[in-house]
Amino acid sequence: MTAAVRSRFAGIGRGAARLILLLAAVLLVAAALVPIERGDGRGSPRPALSGNAPLAAKVQDDDLAVYDAVIVRLRRGEGYYPAAAAEHRRIGFPLKPGLAVRMPTLARIEAVLGDSGTQLAAIALFIAVLAAWWRRLGEDAPDQRLLAMGLLAVNAALGLNAYFFALHELWAGMLLALSLALHRRGKWAGALAAAALALAIRELALPFAALMAALALFRRDWREGAAWSALIALFAVGLAWHLALVAAQTLPGDAHSASWLALRGLSGWLSDFTLSSNLRYLPHWLAGPAIIAALVGWAGWNTRAGAEGFLLYVGYGLAFMIAGRNENYYWGAVVIPAFLIGLAFVPGAVRDLVGAARGGPDSSGHATCPSA
Repeated sequence: MTAAVRSRFAGIGRGAARLILLLAAVLLVAAALVPIERGDGRGSPRPALSGNAPLAAKVQDDDLAVYDAVIVRLRRGEGYYPAAAAEHRRIGFPLKPGLAVRMPTLARIEAVLGDSGTQLAAIALFIAVLAAWWRRLGEDAPDQRLLAMGLLAVNAALGLNAYFFALHELWAGMLLALSLALHRRGKWAGALAAAALALAIRELALPFAALMAALALFRRDWREGAAWSALIALFAVGLAWHLALVAAQTLPGDAHSASWLALRGLSGWLSDFTLSSNLRYLPHWLAGPAIIAALVGWAGWNTRAGAEGFLLYVGYGLAFMIAGRNENYYWGAVVIPAFLIGLAFVPGAVRDLVGAARGGPDSSGHATCPSA
């Protein structure tokens, strides 16, 4: 009989285990009570979670329509920045600050590929994400692999919906999920390439690159740290050039975006993660606790991927508590594709936390899972 895989919580002190369990319990209750909200396009929050709620509401449909129209203009031979500026003005979207206009990478790729080519690219990326995680889970968590793969597919399948192909966050999120699965000690070139493309599509991928750089430098892996740092520096140059090109298209009367500093607290975190995923089909009192439970699972998965995933999701969650208006909830798509994998590791994490909190002897039946 296979020994149970030991979680990161096995063997911790009784006091620490009880504190973690208390914190998890408080967050679970809070997550069940905090409303899941999105904006109505006029600054007013309203409940958005329902059994058949779409990923994007009417105002977000307009977001998609803008860049669908930009892609059509590119196929006609127009330049990206004049086309984007014209479409923003036509629908009343802001052009100030320049970050309100998406970088041209995705639109140009889709303009070249065409509708059929974009569909094939989405299928290829979906398969690549599944294959990369199948291999990673086979190395690090073979007993949980089937369940984790099913949970992965729940959110990754959104990447196959042609309606959302103009959504930059969706592509960036799939690429970051691929990058996280590909990352290995001393083997990070593939992860770097996937993250670089995600960063070229949506600047919201920057915290992922910063985390990977910081972790590499913390491990004193100077070569990898330098590679991630160089990517960030290159992105900064590209972003500055993008902002300059947007500014060249901006007129004095163009709309200015409302502040993205919204301070929504826990509701911002839960709303962004829920409404940009298939958790939106659950009532809020289940969807919110599922997010907290998945974080516990990531924290308990005793591998490098588990630690990276936990830090990644907590970091983005804290950022969404501070930045992003209710109508920006689709930002969560940048990190959501692989997030539910954490639920596969909840039983082991809870088992070891409860055991440690009771102060019982460490079970010799546990088997340590080697870090990748």
